[in-house]
Amino acid sequence: MSSPITKESRWKIVVGAVFVQLALGGVYAWSVFTPILHMSGWSKTQTQLVFTAAIICISIAMLFGGTLIRRLGPRPLVFLSGITLSSSYLIAGLSGTTSFLPILLLLGVMAGTGIGLGYMVPLVVAMRWFPDRKGLITGVVVAGFGFGVMGWVKLADSWGHLLENIGLSNTFAVYGLIIIALISFGGRYMILPETEPDVIEPSEGVTFTRRQMLRTREFYLIITAYSCCAASGLMAIGLMKLYPMELLMDSGMARSSASIITGTAMGVFFSLANGLGRVTWGAFSDKLGRKRSVMLMAATQGGWFLLFPSLAGSETTLYLGAALIGFNYGGNFALFPTLTADLFGAKSVGDNYPVVNLAFGIGGLVGPTMGGILGDLGDFSMAFTVCGILCLSASFITIFLKTSVKSLTTEIVYQAEPARGSTRS
Repeated sequence: MSSPITKESRWKIVVGAVFVQLALGGVYAWSVFTPILHMSGWSKTQTQLVFTAAIICISIAMLFGGTLIRRLGPRPLVFLSGITLSSSYLIAGLSGTTSFLPILLLLGVMAGTGIGLGYMVPLVVAMRWFPDRKGLITGVVVAGFGFGVMGWVKLADSWGHLLENIGLSNTFAVYGLIIIALISFGGRYMILPETEPDVIEPSEGVTFTRRQMLRTREFYLIITAYSCCAASGLMAIGLMKLYPMELLMDSGMARSSASIITGTAMGVFFSLANGLGRVTWGAFSDKLGRKRSVMLMAATQGGWFLLFPSLAGSETTLYLGAALIGFNYGGNFALFPTLTADLFGAKSVGDNYPVVNLAFGIGGLVGPTMGGILGDLGDFSMAFTVCGILCLSASFITIFLKTSVKSLTTEIVYQAEPARGSTRS
């Protein structure tokens, strides 16, 4: 699908992209369900395995996104994504199941696949309409994914009281209906421009194929750094409700009060900071540069993780810790796509970023699983120490990256096979 380029329609694209990402962001609401499932007999490791399955399936499904965008078009693909995701919640809700295996298959495998199929669509479309402001626009688009956490968590918890009033299964069903409504609105605007906007593309037309990208040192540095950031962030997200709840209850607080406080920490402070961090880091990187921004983001995140055990035991400092971690965690989703576009070409980001995003799947496999095991052992402090070390390692690894596609081109692209449809500077 295509549409004439106008100033007005460019911003409609952004609005539609944000609505799509709001729908897809429900994956991060998983932590609001874990206390109920834990009380029904699930182990902490089991609750983390569902989240792990979702993250892995997101990463795998994203690999096919670039090809499917070209074959189906962005709008049909995003509707396929929305139907898959909403159906997973509707089936889980209408069946009334709380058994581990059905929930794993529905809200882990099926939901993750639905999210992965649609995740790249708004990013690819937005970058094509705004090649001159990739960092800012990518940050705005993926902020929808981050801000969605607040809506999904608080709808089930202290704002909408869905879990209290209608129960777990009916909450799943309501989520399914909301998802398809958001996708139906936002998906209408997922169209590519007929011609490129009249701006200078920083990569000067150089485009790396997947095979060319895989032959660069930069790809392996990026995927290693991103794996460290993803593993630490996903481990922390899985524990940032359970751990503070235990600390608050140990200090004498009632379970209901502790649940509201930790739900607010994740659903409001983490979520708002997560969305704000995506926009801020994206815009900041347009000025500072992607490499420096990743280094700074990962280093400061490492410090916040190391401090979190000392912040999680009281309401005020818990809110502060959740906000600081959420702000930096959100930056990953603005910086790594635009870093990939800067280094390997914006036109091929739909094919190349899903490969880079396998780091998120690696992080999803390692982080939540390790967090669940350490949680079952009661060693939450060690989990956050590991998170801090991983982020500091990512910051160090990023030092060795090149800064742009130009610097890679002079060393690599002339030895690589020609890219279909690309030009060389």
